[in-house]
Amino acid sequence: MTTTPDVTVVVAVYNTMPYLTDCLESLLSQTIGRERLEVVAVDDGSTDASGAELDRYAARYPDTVKVVHQANSGGPAAPSNRALELATGRYVYFIGSDDYLGKEALERMVGYADEHGSDVVVGKMVGTNGRYVRQTLYKVNQPSIDLYTSDLPYALANTKLFRRELVEKYGLRFPEDMPVGSDQPFTIEACVRARRISVLGDYTYYYAVKRGDASNITYRADHLSRLDCSARMMRHAASLIEAGPNRDHVLIRHFTWELAKLVQEDFPSLDRSVQEKLCAGVGELADAYFTEDLRDAMDVKRRLRIALAQRGAVDTLVEAITLDGLGGPSFLLENGRAFVRYPGFRDPSVGLPDRYFEVIGEGVAAQLASVTHLVSAEWEQSKDELSIALSVRLGVTGETDSSAVRLVAGAMPKSSDKPGARRLPVGHELPAVEGELTRQADPDGRSTTLLAKVPVQPRRASLGARVHLDVAGSTYEIPLQTRGMPLPLARRWREVVPYRASANANPKGRLVITTAPLWEPSPQVRRRLRSVLSRLKRKVTR
Repeated sequence: MTTTPDVTVVVAVYNTMPYLTDCLESLLSQTIGRERLEVVAVDDGSTDASGAELDRYAARYPDTVKVVHQANSGGPAAPSNRALELATGRYVYFIGSDDYLGKEALERMVGYADEHGSDVVVGKMVGTNGRYVRQTLYKVNQPSIDLYTSDLPYALANTKLFRRELVEKYGLRFPEDMPVGSDQPFTIEACVRARRISVLGDYTYYYAVKRGDASNITYRADHLSRLDCSARMMRHAASLIEAGPNRDHVLIRHFTWELAKLVQEDFPSLDRSVQEKLCAGVGELADAYFTEDLRDAMDVKRRLRIALAQRGAVDTLVEAITLDGLGGPSFLLENGRAFVRYPGFRDPSVGLPDRYFEVIGEGVAAQLASVTHLVSAEWEQSKDELSIALSVRLGVTGETDSSAVRLVAGAMPKSSDKPGARRLPVGHELPAVEGELTRQADPDGRSTTLLAKVPVQPRRASLGARVHLDVAGSTYEIPLQTRGMPLPLARRWREVVPYRASANANPKGRLVITTAPLWEPSPQVRRRLRSVLSRLKRKVTR
């Protein structure tokens, strides 16, 4: 290659066959053209066929592909740094050797960077094979964003286009003693130093592959290694960003992702010594960076787990995590505030203020759904009137006067939370409450029983039984889960035009009341019936 390429793509490789072939094919078929492209691939001591595959492509495309072989270093940092030493492009782009690009990715990103003078361009990334990639950042094209007011802290992988002049000006390199997350210090510093950061969401630029054997390095790291690397990431970020809202906006990502994942569902099964080391490490980071503003911006579950780890309350933390797996804690509504009653709530031995347990501007639809379910259902019939009597356990105590049980026509909208409840928009108009409702506190002191008698109207309809509840200034709609409770048999009612009512659990386990006439009279029959009824009425009044 005699001219300076527009972009150098860095590929750190270690045992990624057969995914490596798809990766290389996606690079060599880019619409930017091979004359504007340089690929520098460093084989980090692969023991499979990756090295041979790289050599095959280098022989096939000698003006575009450079290959270096080196002894295994234990992570992607060293091969990435070696590739940076060889890069000659105006921009540099990093790709995982098991991932691949959209065909127009590089041409679009380089063009956008040139047009807007961007030092960093972030192209839309999606996950494949079940790999999760957060999508909030990629809603629209954004010529200029920053690290402190956008969702960029949740997209800190190095899979971006960087102006190489920026990389060399600040000597940006990957820490080679970090087995996990070594790209984050590089990316954070590049974003702090960049004159302009742009986002492209109009095309799928990057496909992140989760290998069939989940052998990506992120999935292989143990808890203590991830703790150490998380601490390195956070301390590096703190060294670049002064304390205050900007630092909080970046570090909340690490508290809600990296640190929260250390105290999640597998924590109770870890050795006690590992549990204690994790709590000590998380606690040290919380002491340094877990500000009140950052705390209040987190959801209750993760906020509390960080706080329990910070206090070294290992047993209480295990109880809290276990409780979440058993349906979740109950709620207390008190003086216009809502608290989640996790283990440690108002426990002097733990010593956590109520604020750690409080619902603060967050959605708790999933938790409310998990603690609300049907206890019993029975038909109540009087002549031509039919009602269904429902007993509902609501895992909420305190100020529950706002609760109501309604039969609402139609299915839950697609905007509903996956677990089956949703926070209603402000100003949402609820249907009027029909029938009777009483409440009684349960003996356990942690739940309330709602006894509702709801009339069933003679019409063709499918009705969902739902609880509406006000919590911390928001109204939630919670479909009633049957949880395998026996439901009453279908009931026939009315004489002139008989109807059938049935209570069933739909495929999601929610209670649905279905009503329909047993037969549909034709217009002629309806006219005759009206005539007969009219004559009968006249006879009665004589």
